[in-house]
Amino acid sequence: MFTLIKTEGKARRGLFETVHGTVQTPVFMNVATAAAIKGGISAYDLNDLNCQIMLCNTYHLHLRPTDILIKKLGGLHKFAGWQGPILTDSGGFQVFSLAQLRKIKEEGVYFQSHIDGKKIFMGPEESMRIQSNLGSTIAMAFDECVENPSPYEYVKRSAERTYRWLCRCKNEMDRLNSLSDTVNKNQMLFGINQGGTYEDIRISHMKDIAELDLDGYAIGGLAVGETAEEMYRIIEAVEPFMPQNKPRYLMGVGTPVNILEGVYRGIDFFDCVMPSRNARHGHLFTSSGIINIINEKYSDDLSPIDQECNCPTCRKHTRAYLRHLFKANEMLAMRLAVMHNLYFYNNLMDDIRNALDKGVYCDFYNKKRDILGKRI
Repeated sequence: MFTLIKTEGKARRGLFETVHGTVQTPVFMNVATAAAIKGGISAYDLNDLNCQIMLCNTYHLHLRPTDILIKKLGGLHKFAGWQGPILTDSGGFQVFSLAQLRKIKEEGVYFQSHIDGKKIFMGPEESMRIQSNLGSTIAMAFDECVENPSPYEYVKRSAERTYRWLCRCKNEMDRLNSLSDTVNKNQMLFGINQGGTYEDIRISHMKDIAELDLDGYAIGGLAVGETAEEMYRIIEAVEPFMPQNKPRYLMGVGTPVNILEGVYRGIDFFDCVMPSRNARHGHLFTSSGIINIINEKYSDDLSPIDQECNCPTCRKHTRAYLRHLFKANEMLAMRLAVMHNLYFYNNLMDDIRNALDKGVYCDFYNKKRDILGKRI
């Protein structure tokens, strides 16, 4: 399923083959939480934005329109209109960040819906069944995402429970993939490494889950309050214990600079709502740094957002026009801005892969990391 083509230091260039297509890695997954990118972007638009993987959320789709309905309609690919690989988040992070009055037990989590307060239970088996109904390419294991910092003993107990939950996820997925009415009988399972910012817990947990021989491995529970330096420290501690022959996913990360640093430290998969969320507020990523298109200085600027960008927005529209749309509260402003930021992220990954192919990633990394995070 995963072929490691070459390495440069810790950085990895790979090929990930799935039933829904082959993915070139490193890769950024475009976040379509409820089967759509916020900002008016459809699955069909993603083809024009060089997207390889669409990421959807188990928790949100379970609540609305329900996974039962999506299965009835043929699965998430048919429902959303995306033909490439789809990764579904397990819902664990949303249970712990959005749900009210949650209660964690060994069997799973009891909580109330953030939409209407309805009482819901979700455990490893329930998460796998929901994701099986959605028919995604990759299902994420159900885990607990703890806050950083959290007490050492609690984090240790949580990581141990997350391991037990992962074993249950694996058993349930094996069962579901054997059923005759399963939407995607080739659905894959990625396990999630947890352990807060404690290196010893992280390493012990990674060793344990690596023995399960899963389809891929993620580092979760980061970018949730700790500094970037702490995040990089944890990646460096865990990476030596992650299987070399499986894809590695850093969940919920992040900025272009975070991605450069993650690739440098051996990560293959990334996702984040940042490009779409920032775009909806006029914050745009460019090859020269970050701009706020709402600033007055762009009111008569007839240049594209980024001279080096070939996205649909930059090919057809000016900074002046986009600023006007934002000031006039036109919905088109968000759509054009989100299209640019997603294209920028996907094109950045293409540049990273090209640099790895040529054996010059270290030079690319050193050149770009001081530019891409700069605010203009």
